[in-house]
Amino acid sequence: MIKSFVALALAGALLVGCAEKGKESTSEQIAASVYRPAGPPSITVITMVNNRTGAGAHSALLINASQSVLFDPAGSFEHERVPERGDVLYGMTPSWVRSYKSAHARETFHVVSQEIPLSAAQAERALQLVQANGAVPSAMCANATSGILRQVPGFQNIRQSFYPLKLMDQIEQMPNVTTTRLYENDSGNVRDGVAG
Repeated sequence: MIKSFVALALAGALLVGCAEKGKESTSEQIAASVYRPAGPPSITVITMVNNRTGAGAHSALLINASQSVLFDPAGSFEHERVPERGDVLYGMTPSWVRSYKSAHARETFHVVSQEIPLSAAQAERALQLVQANGAVPSAMCANATSGILRQVPGFQNIRQSFYPLKLMDQIEQMPNVTTTRLYENDSGNVRDGVAG
């Protein structure tokens, strides 16, 4: 049973975006790209869901704090204009967030976004946690995302999970969640979506 889970997790990782990457941008590149969002502080749990099986395939966390970053643990989204360090994508303007979601949404997967408003202190804590976390091994995206969330005040009841859908279901039970879904019909994988 465990061997089956590992094989399925690795296969899903390769198809959707839960795969190790090694990009480490310089501090200068990161500082030059900082984007300070105009809206209130928030986090958005992003889940990629298989359209054929309904299974969860990848988890990520968008944080709007003193700057907007996207924690993409073991993700495969990469662009030369988006600095990255330790699986944190910097300079995540609304346009880059749309690009990220669109790169993952295709005929085989859709993207679920669950936004939760936060206090400034909660958002800063989430930002600090993802910046300190470091790169995440393959197929550990939901585990890393849920582990980060558990350390943010107000999210202590989140159970750490290896399964993106279980994390998504837990977030859906929280107050003040706004959920949206993105469906697209293009083929290919995340890298094709970034290039396109």
